[in-house]
Amino acid sequence: MDSEDREKLISEISSVASVKSHINPTLYTKYNVKRGLRNNDGTGVLVGLTEVGEVMSYIVDDVDRIPVEGKLFYQGYEITDLVEGFFPEKRFGFEEIAFLLITGGLPTDIELREFNELLSSVRKLPENFTEDMILKAPSPDIMNKLARSVLALYSYDDNAEANDINNVVRQCVELVARFPVLISYGYMARRHYIERRGLFLHDPKPEYNTAQNILYLIRPDGKFTELEARILDLMLVLHAEHGGGNNSSFVTHAVSSTGSDTYSVIAAAIGSLKGPQHGGASNKAFSMMKDLREHVSDWEDDDQIRAYLTDVLNGQAFDNSGLIYGIGHAVYTLSDPRTRIIREYAELLARDKGNLDLYNLYLRVERLAPVVFHEVKNSDKIVCANVDFYAGLVYSMLGIPSELFTPLFACGRIAGWSAHRIEELVSGGRIMRPAFKCVNKRKDYIPMSERNENLSE
Repeated sequence: MDSEDREKLISEISSVASVKSHINPTLYTKYNVKRGLRNNDGTGVLVGLTEVGEVMSYIVDDVDRIPVEGKLFYQGYEITDLVEGFFPEKRFGFEEIAFLLITGGLPTDIELREFNELLSSVRKLPENFTEDMILKAPSPDIMNKLARSVLALYSYDDNAEANDINNVVRQCVELVARFPVLISYGYMARRHYIERRGLFLHDPKPEYNTAQNILYLIRPDGKFTELEARILDLMLVLHAEHGGGNNSSFVTHAVSSTGSDTYSVIAAAIGSLKGPQHGGASNKAFSMMKDLREHVSDWEDDDQIRAYLTDVLNGQAFDNSGLIYGIGHAVYTLSDPRTRIIREYAELLARDKGNLDLYNLYLRVERLAPVVFHEVKNSDKIVCANVDFYAGLVYSMLGIPSELFTPLFACGRIAGWSAHRIEELVSGGRIMRPAFKCVNKRKDYIPMSERNENLSE
């Protein structure tokens, strides 16, 4: 079969599959299906318990849900308190937060120092791994390369299948340490073999923490400022955890419940995070804001910005999806606590980089977008800027290429995934098996000689 015939047959199969896969939307109501595992009021269907993370966006009285300013808790500690505990002291926070998520407790000075030493001792990739598993198969998407690399690490682990907690903690610690190297080398392979640019590979420095190593590994000269490293460290902290109900953490629980190995579990979570409605949203938000800057001549003109956002919502601008990326969240209502934190500290970086005009544009869009949303959609739904809205701005001011935005999200979230995997293995005990109602009709088997030759029949 030649290529033309292949394409024709695939097109025919696709057309039939699209028609046959359509389910009457009224059936979801008829059978009371919780689409997207959501209740009718928008809340998530309760399918598990966790102590790792908690998201709070409303309170419930006798009848109604009352929106409140969003709060996020890591192992019972509010994220704002955690950030205020390390950032003003000019300490790096990600390793402390990773320890907290995995163990459930804040480390002492000695425990944190030992944990940092542990991460440093396992950060370097196995011998020949870079050449065999990264450079020989470059990928245009770093998330796919990350997933492949994680799966490949299975082959370098003499005890890959064991799910005792001691072994799983070892594996998770190694992944927390190695994610920065995997995404950096994956990007370098893409940069060299796909973009046809120079190749450079730095060995991670044992004296550097996670954020410092990321900046060191992705820059040809390996240089960075203290503020740059602290801001990136903060981003990793804010991406580290978001409760058990977010899609990738739920996937972590679901796949862990089957008894699968750590590498398979984390690779599945990476696939989930890649999606543009999950971790990939920061790329979309950044691209939208770039498009806005190209179409709005005066960044201080509210009317021009409102007109652009109106066109976006009407499907007449940017990607014609009708979505203002970075605005609105599945859980948060009045505010996303991560956004409040990023907004504050992004200003420091904007001042340092001379990007206050761009930062102020983001502030204007954040202020105007909910207003335009209510006008265009004629809806009283409360929407706010989410973490993805400012993430791209911060990363771009750090000189980080957009291809690494979502992988950096993964570098933070691997700490939360690790905690959820351990929790599922310790407390889960039952494979997750939700129900799907089959609504297809019963059919009598048709012998080959009696079948219609038309594919669509």
